[in-house]
Parts: sequence; structure tokens; C-alpha cells
Amino acid sequence: MSSYILLENMRFFARHGVFEEERRIGGHFTVDLKIKIDVEVAMQSDDVADTVNYAEVYDLVAKEMLQPSRLLEHLAGRIMKSIQNQYPNIQSLEIKVSKLNPPLEGEVDKASVVLIHNPE
Repeated sequence: MSSYILLENMRFFARHGVFEEERRIGGHFTVDLKIKIDVEVAMQSDDVADTVNYAEVYDLVAKEMLQPSRLLEHLAGRIMKSIQNQYPNIQSLEIKVSKLNPPLEGEVDKASVVLIHNPE
């Protein structure tokens, strides 16, 4: 059996971007996570200690969102490392970081970076 914990469409106001003005003014971002973890023990125990506490994961993401990055790749990598350090028993981790209304010439809803760590 495969099991996943998803945190979808977490929303943040943050100061990330290549341009100084983006970091000064700030903008809106979303983060999506897909965490593969064995939840069999938690299914029996009904104890959060036997799984990934998604409230703690949210707090890890929120903390990283406070630290400005120029690149979404850098930001996503920091978030991934932070979660992996807290939960080394994660089997795989997928993270998507999106910048809403990026400063481009055309009309674009969001620009995103997806990182997938799957050591299996």
C-alpha cells in the first residue's frame, strides 16, 4: 500500500524574486506538498507521533517563506531540506512553489518550480 500526505495551495505573502523591487514590494506565492510516508502504524495507533504532523510541516514551510530568495528553485530546495531534516522517514517528497502574477511581459497566472526527491 502506498500512502501520501498532501498539503495543497498553502498561500503566503513573501519577498522572493530576481529583481530588488520584487523583494522590496513582495508578492503572493503558493506551495503544494506531496509526502510519501508509511502510515500503517498511525492507522492503528491514532497517534500523530506515528506519522508526519502536517501542522509542523506547514510551520517549516512558513518559516522558509520568510527568508527572501532570488530563485524559486532555491526556495523550494530550502523547504525540501527543512522537511527532510525534520522527517527523515519520508519515503519521497514532491514540492511545487508558485509565484502568482509573475512580472512578465504577457499575462501569466503563475510561474512554478517542482522538485521531486524520490530516493527509492
